[in-house]
Amino acid sequence: MPSDNSKTVSGKTRREEFKEVRRKRRQQQRITTVLVIVGAALVLIGLLALPTIQAEFAPVGEIKTAAANPRPQAQDNGMGDPNAPVKIEEFSDYQCPYCRNFANDTQGQIVEAYVKTGKVYFVYRSMGNWISDNIGQGKTESRDAAEAAYCAGEQNKYWEYHDLLFANWTGEDVGSFTNKRLLAFGEKLSLDMNAFRDCVSGNKFETRANQDRVDGERYGISGTPSFVINGKLAIEGAQPFAKFQQVIDEALAGR
Repeated sequence: MPSDNSKTVSGKTRREEFKEVRRKRRQQQRITTVLVIVGAALVLIGLLALPTIQAEFAPVGEIKTAAANPRPQAQDNGMGDPNAPVKIEEFSDYQCPYCRNFANDTQGQIVEAYVKTGKVYFVYRSMGNWISDNIGQGKTESRDAAEAAYCAGEQNKYWEYHDLLFANWTGEDVGSFTNKRLLAFGEKLSLDMNAFRDCVSGNKFETRANQDRVDGERYGISGTPSFVINGKLAIEGAQPFAKFQQVIDEALAGR
């Protein structure tokens, strides 16, 4: 039997040849391991990117028209006389069904009874970016909608955009407010789309939307809609008009 030190055809000893085979095998195993890791990483990246890719290529879908709902003395996200004796700040969420109910019903009654008569200055602020980021685990449709509404406000169409958002919401973080749809809402309102697109894509009002959240937390708000009246959290939830009437009248009376 030949020894381990005997020469083979390659000129190497059997021991050297065996070591070479093992070295090549280990090298091949390392390459295979790297390829598996890289492949798994690429699959993971693809899965993470899939929602974005789907949203990019998904059709915009139907854009519903919101009913005409003019606001008196509308300026940006406020309406009414800024010097009115009562100021109401609504902290809301464009994905909140109770907020939509308030917008479609009670808000109009407040406008007729108090805003048009110069008694109330009403401001809409978005708490949705905080609620969506926490409960929705980082999903951003509420926040994106809030920022887009502020972009529309630059062109004096805040409230029209506000109404369009509520009219076209179909569920929480299900694609109602993708970037393509937010831009389509702007087209529906005949906005200057170059300016609007730059505003939305550049997150121009991210700081402002975040400030809404910070102020809401300072007032102790934990759900939407909530209403701060003359600097104090006064009403939580989509309460009926009678509740607002009581609180507003008390504020007008100085109580």
